[in-house]
Amino acid sequence: MSLDQVRAVADAVLYEGYLLYPYRASSHKNRSRWQFGVLGPPRASAASFGEEPDMETQCLLAPRAPGAAVTVRLRFLQLQVREVQRREEDGSHTPVPSLDVDGVRELSWDEAVEREITLPATGLGGPTDTLRQVAGGEETEPLTDARGSVPGRIVRRRLPLTVRIRTHTVADGGHLRLSVSVRNEHPDPADDKNAAIRASLIGAHLILEARDATFVSLLEPPAEAAEAAGRCHQRRCWPVLAGAKGSTDTVLGAPIILYDHPEVAEQSAGALFDSTEIDEILTLRVMTMTEKEKAEARATDPRAREIIDRCDGMSPADMQRLHGLMRDPHAERTAGEAGAAAFDTAGAPWWDPASDADVPPGSDTVVIGGVGVTKGSLVTLRPSRRADAQDLFFAGQVARVTAVLSDVDGGTHVAVVLVDDPAADMHDWYGRYLYFAPDEVEPLPATSPEHREESRS
Repeated sequence: MSLDQVRAVADAVLYEGYLLYPYRASSHKNRSRWQFGVLGPPRASAASFGEEPDMETQCLLAPRAPGAAVTVRLRFLQLQVREVQRREEDGSHTPVPSLDVDGVRELSWDEAVEREITLPATGLGGPTDTLRQVAGGEETEPLTDARGSVPGRIVRRRLPLTVRIRTHTVADGGHLRLSVSVRNEHPDPADDKNAAIRASLIGAHLILEARDATFVSLLEPPAEAAEAAGRCHQRRCWPVLAGAKGSTDTVLGAPIILYDHPEVAEQSAGALFDSTEIDEILTLRVMTMTEKEKAEARATDPRAREIIDRCDGMSPADMQRLHGLMRDPHAERTAGEAGAAAFDTAGAPWWDPASDADVPPGSDTVVIGGVGVTKGSLVTLRPSRRADAQDLFFAGQVARVTAVLSDVDGGTHVAVVLVDDPAADMHDWYGRYLYFAPDEVEPLPATSPEHREESRS
């Protein structure tokens, strides 16, 4: 199968936390980086705060043929120090935090280079032990101004890395339990935080591809594999089925816990380095940055420059797509369909009430205990559905219904304001309602004292 879909998710894992909004070197949150999947050097001192040097994942396979094999791909970032140096009158160079060249600021900063180690397809028999070297290096880039003079240069340096990858397979009933471990074996000591991270594997994760075998979901294993799945243990790396939904030939072992067959939202226009955040919110925040702040972000990292430029260049239609699509979760997919069709809003924005004129919450009715409840009805609140402390405070209180609402999952919700709340009219005007399920409210008869009191008010 194509690895493109798997790589899209794996790249989100690789760069998770690489650089956070507002994407500037001066931001406090960006002075402590590399949050996930860091395999530190084994000889790091306690003062360096180095991460542990290894990780291990265990997967469950069902072989289909005697020649079953697995291809192991290890992916990570190798830190690259970008040092800006100013050229002195005597021709020497001095490291500086920043240097302006024709009004463009160049910053000293720690970048990263993508690395991938692919092992040959390995049979599911005996153990394997592979040691790989990742080359270091140094490159120099002159900084030339419009007059042709060279006021400075950028020097990029990378330390060499040493990585050991081991695999081991054992039978477990009718399945095979595959263990894959990765260890950073950098030989030199690291006495401070900078030395430790420069000798680390960053964002380390695994992509495992099976041939003549299928992986078993450890999140939802079939009944016959449940006990064997429970005997799989993970250390800093959690495996999930990856690729197209329904496929079982690829596993992504990530330093963060995902679900089976994770996907990047189709509306996402590109990486923002914070996959737990909403693209629209981050994009809008980038748009609120001043030009000075954006200039610093662009100077901080080439990948940050891409984010700023992409957000600045977004059209209204691009922003509209970031709202996402409303889909009917109960719609049956037919053969060949890429997915359920979006609701037709007849050109109205998704958030505009006119986008769905068939749902009038102000006049809709829900029948509770044989009584029709609609806007203006009085009810007694009986919170029960996983009610939180705030809901429990309202138990037994009388409320006035302001709307009956339905969600895309087919659920019904009764919006109310408390009758005894002095600010009820204000909450109603602002649309700040309390929401309860139909079985959490009890209709009051029209002859009740509460109804007569509400009518007088």
